[in-house]
Amino acid sequence: MKITLPLFVLLIMSAGCALAPKPVAATAPDSRVYELRTYTATPGNLDKVLARFRDHTVRLFAKHGIVNVGYWVPAEAKDGAGEKLVYLLAHANREAAVASWAAFRADPEWMAAKAASEAGGAIVAKTESVFLAPTDYSPALLTTRAGSAARAFELRTYTVPPEKLAALDARFRDHTTRLFAKHGMTSLAYFHPLDADKGAATTLVYFMAYPGREAATTSWAAFRADPEWQAAKAESERKDNLSPQTASVFLVPTDFSPMK
Repeated sequence: MKITLPLFVLLIMSAGCALAPKPVAATAPDSRVYELRTYTATPGNLDKVLARFRDHTVRLFAKHGIVNVGYWVPAEAKDGAGEKLVYLLAHANREAAVASWAAFRADPEWMAAKAASEAGGAIVAKTESVFLAPTDYSPALLTTRAGSAARAFELRTYTVPPEKLAALDARFRDHTTRLFAKHGMTSLAYFHPLDADKGAATTLVYFMAYPGREAATTSWAAFRADPEWQAAKAESERKDNLSPQTASVFLVPTDFSPMK
């Protein structure tokens, strides 16, 4: 068959389209609502709290549509080691959270497990809950990863005046998260509280992970000594008078935590 010039051009164009890489769909932003909860056990009863979660609670959460993200205990006595459980959940939205919690609390298996665990008295002295929304620069939060070695985790909370939160986000978005990665630090998630009384306009809450506690110390030292970080920090302090109050808690994953 004789190929005319127009047909030849058409064939070339078709081949080019077939070989051209297909566009990759953009990752949809995480629209879920997260819930950070902290339980303080009554004296000497943290093991009973952990056993109840291990044997009943985690499974019943999943049964009622609550996503188990991670469970940790503080690494140091000053932060509640031996008496606190810190955990992170995910819900489709705020309404789903309300419905799931109602169904969980009404579940006969949960009520039986709770009653049995409290036969000798209450095992939880205090419960704290903060609903969170991911920032626009928060990475996709994964509960599993390659490898089995447990990492060291850090929960960090930064507080600024309401008019400074956008500047704090800009510093993280434009500099901090990239420099964390440069120095071997894994950014897990960055959040703002959803409710005004929990710091919605003033607070950044985020989770980090490291190969170990010594690696965390080394990485933070290298990050703080990085000339690019020093310049970004100085500029934000000069331009925005940005000097957040910071709090840090190192965490150890429980044996039943999906995230390790």
